[in-house]
Amino acid sequence: MYRAAFRAHSRLALGTVAGGAIAFGTIVARSQPLHADSGETATGWTAQPTVTATKTRTSTQEGARVDASKQPGSQRNGSRSRTPAPPPQTKNHVDYSASKQGTYESASAWTAITAPLAAARDTFTNINLDINLAQIGESITDYVLPAWVKGLPALISKLQDEMSVAPWSLSWEIWEDAHDPEKNPEIVWDAEVRISSELCMEEQQYLAKRKVAVAKALAKYLDVPSEDVHPDDVPVIAMCGSGGGLRALIAGTSSYLSAQQAGLFDCTTYTAGVSGSCWLQTLCYSSIGQTDFGRLADHFKARLNVHLAFPPAALGLLSQAPTNKFLLGGVVEKLKGVPDAEFGVVDIYGMLIAARLLVPKGELGVSDWDLKVSNQRYFVDHGDKPLPIYTAVRHEIPEVENDGREASASVERKREEAAYFQWFEWTPYEFFCEELNAGIPTWATGRPFDAGKTLWRENGLALPEVRVPLMMGIWGSAFCATLSDYYKEIQPILRGSGLGLGSSLDALLSDKDADMIKVHPLDPASIPNFALGLRGKLPATCPESIHNDSHLRLMDAGMSNNLPIYPLLRPGRNVDVIIAFDVSADAPHANWIGVAGGYAKQRKIKGWPMGAGWPPRAEPDAEVTRELAHAESSAKETVTQAQAMDDLSHCTVWVGSTTESSIAPEDIPAAKRVFSDLDIPEISRPDAGIAVIYFPLIPNDAVPGVDPQKSDYMSTWNFVYTPDEIDKVMALAKANFAEGEEQTKRTVRAVWQRKMEGRLGREKEARELRARMRMRRGEPLGKTGWGDHFV
Repeated sequence: MYRAAFRAHSRLALGTVAGGAIAFGTIVARSQPLHADSGETATGWTAQPTVTATKTRTSTQEGARVDASKQPGSQRNGSRSRTPAPPPQTKNHVDYSASKQGTYESASAWTAITAPLAAARDTFTNINLDINLAQIGESITDYVLPAWVKGLPALISKLQDEMSVAPWSLSWEIWEDAHDPEKNPEIVWDAEVRISSELCMEEQQYLAKRKVAVAKALAKYLDVPSEDVHPDDVPVIAMCGSGGGLRALIAGTSSYLSAQQAGLFDCTTYTAGVSGSCWLQTLCYSSIGQTDFGRLADHFKARLNVHLAFPPAALGLLSQAPTNKFLLGGVVEKLKGVPDAEFGVVDIYGMLIAARLLVPKGELGVSDWDLKVSNQRYFVDHGDKPLPIYTAVRHEIPEVENDGREASASVERKREEAAYFQWFEWTPYEFFCEELNAGIPTWATGRPFDAGKTLWRENGLALPEVRVPLMMGIWGSAFCATLSDYYKEIQPILRGSGLGLGSSLDALLSDKDADMIKVHPLDPASIPNFALGLRGKLPATCPESIHNDSHLRLMDAGMSNNLPIYPLLRPGRNVDVIIAFDVSADAPHANWIGVAGGYAKQRKIKGWPMGAGWPPRAEPDAEVTRELAHAESSAKETVTQAQAMDDLSHCTVWVGSTTESSIAPEDIPAAKRVFSDLDIPEISRPDAGIAVIYFPLIPNDAVPGVDPQKSDYMSTWNFVYTPDEIDKVMALAKANFAEGEEQTKRTVRAVWQRKMEGRLGREKEARELRARMRMRRGEPLGKTGWGDHFV
């Protein structure tokens, strides 16, 4: 049993990344740097989806035109146009062909990619922390690198011929397409860094359209006449999902499907995701899902019965058309187009995820339209669907002043305490960082910038938008945690393994935490840093590294908070209700809802329900754990029952106050938690703030035998689900939603009524003010000519 448990958790370290074979090495593909050749610059930009242009005109002359017949849902939308005007283009664009570049490199691109595979086992045992893992034994390495992984380099070598840079090879075709404005129109669009704390214009326009659409859906959801729902009274509802690998993907699909069937999803303005929930959003807004979560459930049963990193299956897709070009396009574009970028584990991981999730049953009907986040605006431009928000973080470890007299351990502790995560977000419109108050159009992600301007390549073109497979790797790269986080994850497993490994590692690593907190054994992915050259224009709180690093190294946002609450609190979004589906494996202990309270207090965000979250619980130390292990079973049951009395239910609602931002969390009254209909007035108060509706994935008597803490297949590090297991996970999420469905509807109704009463009150005050002003001017009140004989 301990071997199975350890194997499941060891995937955290390496096993889930290209089978774990590409251990701690990364690859840097280097060539000559790119230089600007852009001509005149533009004054602004407008986001535009990648489209199929007509063959009779070039994109530099008339812009790209949407071929709606090739986009998902075109039959549902009929002939309605979805073609906004393209952004300004560079005037120096010239015809380009990769074949005109002269001689080709003789070495295969895959030679660079596969170089560290054979040495993966050795690099794993040589972490630069002065730690001799040989003291612990070879068994750990054997668990982390299973036998089938060791044959991966030989299998990947079969791709080298196709990935050569010879004319008419796969790599050559991909690089040719990267310079074709008809296939990638954004390569001739100009972009600038937008510096502002406000939402981008496209999102503001979306919000105006969305509230009109939601007004109709809300009337249906609440079963009230449509004329009773004014668009200004519509609550801004955000629905978000946590990280948790395929468990989050599958359970989140069931939760969203349940909300969709109840009519709640159509009332939602935003969705937001971390890790596996980002994968869910990607599939939802693709040709596979087409915003129908029922379709996704069928897709999972067809595709998730094979491990993400199983070499034969993955390599089969990577070595045959049309999936090879579909999956490898972003790889070639990054290797050749961004010469100073690191290419490594996350890139491979994202490609493997896409091979399982973005390829439909039959493996032939792949759609290039699914490869760009900006294309998802097709679903949202007219306010038809919720706007998806994707998240990642950058680990900032600032330097601290040291006069040379302070001990190095003390300095490192200060660095550890000062370290934090910067949040970055993507929507179909913009790639943005709130801390920087800066962003770029999503279709410009991946190109270099300097001083807020696009750095054009020598041929007058930009690089295409970063492909979705790499983005999926970034969003789900939990394995890029620090070495300290790695050990905390596997520590309980090691202690209970019976091998004595826990005490050995504790003794070995007890004084190394200051080093381990700085080390990411697997490097995060990197994309060009759009903030370069903006010193003096960004907030003074920006770290120095933002002005110096050529690339942003981004990773799974679950490193900071496994619920994407922070982007939903961004000024301008004005979210009234947050519905959080938390499938985190450690939800009660991590208490991500409670962590968000600290963020809200730091940012002085009014309305957040301070004090919301799981009841505090002490983490037992090793001594306490040993005592409990020898305690009587009756005593254990007593402790468990006492804890259960304080635990949250399948659905919990908290409501904040717009006047409580200065109150300490411990002083917030318990009445802020809404238990029943008697507490609904708490939500209806004029000063009520954000309502948080929390659905944790916990056992439910309606679905016996399914427990996220005990069912092995529900581990975050399990990447194979049978159809029966998918049904079980979805059944649990569905049952949990049913437990809180009516409570959720009552909460939404109360928020709607509060906003309606507020609007009516403001309108009444405005009428009274106008009447007083007319009286002061001596003007008659009411309608002139009614009962006035002197008129």
